[in-house]
Amino acid sequence: MNTVKVKLTVLSLLLLTSVTLFSCKKDEHVPPELTFKNAAGYTSADATAGTTAPILFGVDVTKTEDELSTFDVSVSIDGGTPQSILSEAITGSEEDGFSRDIPVTTGTVAETEKYTFTVSDRDGNITQESITITVQ
Repeated sequence: MNTVKVKLTVLSLLLLTSVTLFSCKKDEHVPPELTFKNAAGYTSADATAGTTAPILFGVDVTKTEDELSTFDVSVSIDGGTPQSILSEAITGSEEDGFSRDIPVTTGTVAETEKYTFTVSDRDGNITQESITITVQ
């Protein structure tokens, strides 16, 4: 009789473990979506511009898995160290998605400006997209 109880207990534990393991949803670690607005007036791809030219970037950001947590725009001049020009913690209703317009002005001399747009979610997934402006 004790052998039967032991076998039933072991079998029950195996069944419980199997159900627990197979019912757990795996986190796929899908990064957020970041797309550039491409309507008239927006720069959505690499381009050439004059000095002190106004440039308008626009982004649409959507969560894919976890709530959005941060958004950053940085610029690197001639391959130098990127400097953040906009950095935000995302809260409230924007945690599911948001839209931003980012106006900038090109430099006063001929140079290459690489703008990098970075969004992360609460799980640490990151999406980065860049646009390079060649200033002449």
